[in-house]
Parts: sequence; C-alpha cells; structure tokens
Amino acid sequence: MGLVKILIIIICVLWLIKVIVRLALPYLFQNLVKKAQNNAKQHSQQQRYHKPEGKISVDYIPPATKDKGNSGGEFVDYEEIK
Repeated sequence: MGLVKILIIIICVLWLIKVIVRLALPYLFQNLVKKAQNNAKQHSQQQRYHKPEGKISVDYIPPATKDKGNSGGEFVDYEEIK
C-alpha cells in the first residue's frame, strides 16, 4: 500500500509541475522577447545618433601588400620557329 501511495504522490507532483510550466513558460518567454526587442531598439537608436550624417567610418583596413606584377609566374619572351 505504501508503494502505491508514493507513486500517486509522484504522479500528482509531476502533473502539477506540468500545469505550472504550461502556464508560466509563455509569460516568461514574452518577457524575454520584450526585453530583447527593447535592447535592440535602444541599440539601434544609439547607433543612429552616434554617427553624424554624411560621416563615413571604415571598420577594417586590409594590410598593404606589395604588388609584384603578374602573380601567375615569371613571364618569358619566346620566338616561334617555323
């Protein structure tokens, strides 16, 4: 009888957890989405006001390499013999 009582209690507790999760998770996800949207909105507004209009900024400048001409190999002049 004790084993049946423990199993019923475990099943009831798991069922209650399932119900609570079904009610709480949508609320938690809505709050999470709203916070993410607000952060993105604030970030975009800060970027918009950070740069003056008409100003160009370059984030990456590749390192300068010396141009060695034709990189396909050494060019050799030749004459065609008939």
